[in-house]
Amino acid sequence: MLKYKVGLISLGCDKNRIDSEIILGKFSKKYDIVNDAALADILIVNTCGFIEDAKQESIDTILEMAQYKKNNCKVLIATGCLTQRYGKELMELIPELDLIFGVNDYEKILSTVEKYLNENQKLCYYNYSDSNINTGERILTTGKSTAYLRIAEGCNNYCAYCIIPKIRGHYRSRPMEEVINEAKDLVKKGVKEIILVAQDTTRYGIDLYGSKKLHKLLKELSNIESIKWIRILYCYPEEITEELLDEIACNEKVCKYLDIPLQHVSNDVLKNMRRRSRKEEIVNVISTIRNKIPNVCLRTSIIVGFPGESDDNFKELKEFVKDIGFDKLGVFKYSKEEGTPAAEMENQVEESIKEKRQQELMIEQQKVSKEINNKKIGKIYNVLVEGYKDGYWYGRNYEMSPEIDGSIWFKCDKILKEGQFIKLKINKSLEYDLVGVVCDESC
Repeated sequence: MLKYKVGLISLGCDKNRIDSEIILGKFSKKYDIVNDAALADILIVNTCGFIEDAKQESIDTILEMAQYKKNNCKVLIATGCLTQRYGKELMELIPELDLIFGVNDYEKILSTVEKYLNENQKLCYYNYSDSNINTGERILTTGKSTAYLRIAEGCNNYCAYCIIPKIRGHYRSRPMEEVINEAKDLVKKGVKEIILVAQDTTRYGIDLYGSKKLHKLLKELSNIESIKWIRILYCYPEEITEELLDEIACNEKVCKYLDIPLQHVSNDVLKNMRRRSRKEEIVNVISTIRNKIPNVCLRTSIIVGFPGESDDNFKELKEFVKDIGFDKLGVFKYSKEEGTPAAEMENQVEESIKEKRQQELMIEQQKVSKEINNKKIGKIYNVLVEGYKDGYWYGRNYEMSPEIDGSIWFKCDKILKEGQFIKLKINKSLEYDLVGVVCDESC
């Protein structure tokens, strides 16, 4: 019997990546998984539909994969956030597509593909039910030592610019026992670093247990012996509790790293964004975090060019970025998304102004980052080894989340293993990366 080959391209966020890994897990039971699209009989594009650039990338990738239908590809599939929003339109726009699934249809993906192979009937599923959360055995795409772990799905924040609640539904936590059991399964695969993700991790448990339980989840996960690092992403400032900060501060396995998506700091803009925090509260939260957790690494994301953002609003934001000195910062241009309140607002900012403000803010952050990295010279870090390239080994310390925060590069004559920890002394700083020397006697 012919054993089909399956290839998958995953776009967008790490929550989407988890869905992709679940899809691969389903197919791996019967088919071979390949990394080369040219070899695949079944090609899947897991799309992102969060902002305009991501939507365009998703469409471009589908069209690129459609070229393989001239050769080996027998089934071209699109799934994910873009298909959840525009499934019917995509099927009409791209006739090369054979099957479409939304973000909640993965249970039927394998049987539907097999039906298509037998009957050659195009199908489109995108009726969302936000009662469940995608789970299942995963084929990890993050290397041997690191894995993302979803603790909740959906969002109740309803920010004016964001379409996610309409795509992913209302906020719902996974039961703690289920999360812990999945973490144990990941550890059996050799995972050393667990990265907790959700649209808002800090609300975890409030729907199931009546109060926020992220601090308790951290404690329980840290009892799993083989887990060395636990990292938390997407912590909304309004939901950060004293219990959470205390647990991060005292738990040796929890990385002293917090990702806090602030989006802006001008009160006028925050109000129009429908964000719940105001500048004074944001400053107080950051101060509290830094007082409670020495050497904490703070990452945030900022949106420039939101409707009505004035020159004064932007100037205030730029000064804030300069004064606070975030260790890591991402800057995004506001994207006018159909179906969001912000899309209907007056005083939309011109694209050229958005681009200018994004560039200005990134230049400011480069100065901040350079100053912060220079202060790391001479410091010793425990580094998770990730690989070898161009004569250098590379890895990350607790301040670096995968793919977004840079790496530490170093020389070592011995053959190291991915997932191994090694002590490095920093002797050079680059714009975003660091260079170190081994100060570990075992190497």
